[in-house]
Amino acid sequence: MTVVAFIIGVLIIVIGVGISIGLHEIGHLVPAKRFGVKVTQYMVGFGPTIWSRKRGETEYGIKAIPLGGYIRMIGMFPPKPGEDPSMLRASSTGRFSQLMDQARQQSMEEVGPQDRDRVFYKLAVPKKVVVMLGGPVMNFLIAAVLMTGIITIYGVQVAKDGALVSSVSQCVVPASASAQTACKATDPRSPAFEAGLLPKDLITSINGVRITPGTALGDLIRPRAGEATTIVYVRDGVTRTTSVIPVKNQVGQIGPDGALLKDAAGNPVTVEAGFLGVTSQSPIAVERQSVTAAPGYIGDALGKTAGVFLNIPQKMVGVWHAAFSGAARDANGPISVVGVGRIGGEVAAADLGPDGLSTKIVFLLNMILSLNLALFVFNLIPLLPLDGGHVAGALWEGVKRSFARVTGRRDPGYVDVAKALPIAYTMAVILISMSALLIYADLANPVKLF
Repeated sequence: MTVVAFIIGVLIIVIGVGISIGLHEIGHLVPAKRFGVKVTQYMVGFGPTIWSRKRGETEYGIKAIPLGGYIRMIGMFPPKPGEDPSMLRASSTGRFSQLMDQARQQSMEEVGPQDRDRVFYKLAVPKKVVVMLGGPVMNFLIAAVLMTGIITIYGVQVAKDGALVSSVSQCVVPASASAQTACKATDPRSPAFEAGLLPKDLITSINGVRITPGTALGDLIRPRAGEATTIVYVRDGVTRTTSVIPVKNQVGQIGPDGALLKDAAGNPVTVEAGFLGVTSQSPIAVERQSVTAAPGYIGDALGKTAGVFLNIPQKMVGVWHAAFSGAARDANGPISVVGVGRIGGEVAAADLGPDGLSTKIVFLLNMILSLNLALFVFNLIPLLPLDGGHVAGALWEGVKRSFARVTGRRDPGYVDVAKALPIAYTMAVILISMSALLIYADLANPVKLF
């Protein structure tokens, strides 16, 4: 059953990726056709064609490698200035010039006499922007719909009041000492153990101070060494009260970010303060949110996704070390489609308790949501061959024409986006190299959630 569940999880991710890519390309296809551009192909995937069917002037199909997709619009690149659009040069002297001419030629090779006004490059600037932004915007809408559905139907984890006791130390142990599983007869008992506190008790207040989300239990205990302290807690639905006297002990010093401070050698920095003898965590509950809360959650997820892309060079260095030196993978770092599929399979096969099915479904949907946000942000990068590169070219064309119109100069014509193809080829090499590294890392040293 575990193997079957793993395969089902992988298939869900594969189908989700395929649908996301397909809808991305529909985001380009629909406005392109609406504006009269001739679209000859709509393909999901790359490589050999598995299935295709031609309807009207467009061939629709699925290819073998589900790592992207494309639509083929005629006349993506304008002819060289001063040349007849139907008479493009076959070659030039420079290597890059040859590549540019070849791209222009391929862009125009399906343009018949009746299609001269159905080429992409002749669209008005706003229409070019709409066509090229249609794909990324579709990914954003997919993410927004999934996010809204998750938070309103399933809910989100919300920190609640109180401190849930995780463990109780039987004896007083300084922070510098190793953890003990049992106390010696000569070891002093901890105040929490003496008071009868148990794991899963919910401490609601310390000496009259209510514990709310963000309140650190240690901040309330440490100043009260040697002082009688009233603790109110809930056990099995019954509210109870006990009195303890925190003892002086060497405890770990907490930094401004709430994390335990460590010295240069990696040892915890300790201070003398009140010690109770419990470890705790904030109680978490899953609560449904209103639709009006969706924009905030979407914005937060979008900001985190953008942050990952801003740190891509640093993140990829970490991936390299993880792949070839065995360093731990960053759970919040980039992964390939292979890694996404593997995690989906592991989650589907994991035992997540009585509410495991709904948790698994939400987790898989969140992965597809995150993928669509990544596609949205990634495709907005203003470099070819990404959609953002074509958007940048269209906007530059608009700026040049507007400036010429205001200053009374001659219309500069269409921007020759083909001149940016050297950047596009460089980007393609980088993207392929990054993809290969991520796939290898996801096979050799994958991100582990369990």
